[in-house]
Amino acid sequence: MRLKCFIASLLFCVTAFAQAPKSFKVVPLGVLGGIDESNMSAYMIAPVGSNNFICMDAGTLHYGIEQAIKNKVFNISAGQVLKRYIKDYFISHSHLDHVSGLIINSPDDTAKNIYAFADCINTLKTHYFSWTSWANFANEGEAPALKKYSYQVMQPGVEVNAANTAMQVTAYPLSHSNLTSTAFLVKSNNSYILYLGDVGPDAIEKSNKLHKLWEVITPLVKTHRLKAIMMEVSFPDEQPDKTLFGHFTPKWLMTEFKELGKLTGNDALIGLNLVVVHLKPPYTNIVKIKQQLKTENTLGLNVIYPVQGKELVF
Repeated sequence: MRLKCFIASLLFCVTAFAQAPKSFKVVPLGVLGGIDESNMSAYMIAPVGSNNFICMDAGTLHYGIEQAIKNKVFNISAGQVLKRYIKDYFISHSHLDHVSGLIINSPDDTAKNIYAFADCINTLKTHYFSWTSWANFANEGEAPALKKYSYQVMQPGVEVNAANTAMQVTAYPLSHSNLTSTAFLVKSNNSYILYLGDVGPDAIEKSNKLHKLWEVITPLVKTHRLKAIMMEVSFPDEQPDKTLFGHFTPKWLMTEFKELGKLTGNDALIGLNLVVVHLKPPYTNIVKIKQQLKTENTLGLNVIYPVQGKELVF
């Protein structure tokens, strides 16, 4: 009887999520956490009906846009998508697999803002957009500053208007081994989508940052205003905790969502869209991750694996 009630509840919630009005479109430009440099973390997000996108991380840009064009997501050239449709960059942290596309494509880009926490911007300023490693296309740092990009330092928990879009974004700190990563809570009208950069479990990271983030989103989950959570799983469960280096396994992911369920009630999680990002090759590991998540997802989350260049709508 209990199983039948759970299944009935699951079907009801999944149907409700599917029938809810759509608020966001997400175009994955890169979905992996290595080793393929043509497919690294980058996600364009815009309100449904708009082509004014923000880009969450920028590990891969041009090749991902080309794949989206092949899938008929865009009907203009890759160069025009880069120049016209991407309005701002929100960078979760300064690791190369999250910023290399931004750096390499900068000569052909148009003027935009780069939003991030201060330590991330400092790394961009002193290590990447410096004349010893690349031209300084930003408005600060080593002279001459070409001033194509404008650095915008974000403060934890402070909402900002994403320039030239109708969206607002709030940043929250995450623990990623030896540095701070970022969760970006994107708002459009009264709907939200949450993107997490690289992050490790609170228990392993000796942190409470994820718990604090769960407290923030609890009312949004309860009222179904949070349309999706985009969160990483980098390794299968066989990966030892001591070599996670600020990343997740399926087991640890479900442990954290059970913590969220304690705040929201487990029923509120049934049918919630969970977009799994940053899977690390080889392919055999990715297969394991998917099998393990399927087995361990006892909360009824709607698990989605994004495909480079294929649009998602939430």
